[in-house]
Amino acid sequence: MKTMIRTYSELITFPSFEERYDYLKLDGSVGIETFGFDRVLNQMLYRSQKWRSVRDRVIIRDNGCDLGVEGYEIRGSVLIHHMNPVTINDILNQSESLFDMDYLITTTLRTHNAIHYGDYRLIAMPQERSKNDMCPWKHG
Repeated sequence: MKTMIRTYSELITFPSFEERYDYLKLDGSVGIETFGFDRVLNQMLYRSQKWRSVRDRVIIRDNGCDLGVEGYEIRGSVLIHHMNPVTINDILNQSESLFDMDYLITTTLRTHNAIHYGDYRLIAMPQERSKNDMCPWKHG
């Protein structure tokens, strides 16, 4: 079975959050071994200067929005999702695909989990913004 290669270039042709989610969802194969199971490899990648630099560029490109969709601003921890599965060999060999922005997208933890498990119900829909909602000590 041929694996579909997902790209940011194609992802942004889908205007809605739901369409982008459908494009990215993996229908979860929980327990498939990836580098995420090996904490040392995980840390090796995500603590590297090269990763931190590309991570920052992806967040800026996506305007800090979940799946890069305007109106889905992330108000907490930001994750960068590899749109294509990452293997242990990718980490060990420092594959350029790990750092290619066309294979990365900004997500929340909930969206990231929903993508991996193929369960849209895991995603919290954005709340309506109100004046000073980010400054609770201000009123009016």
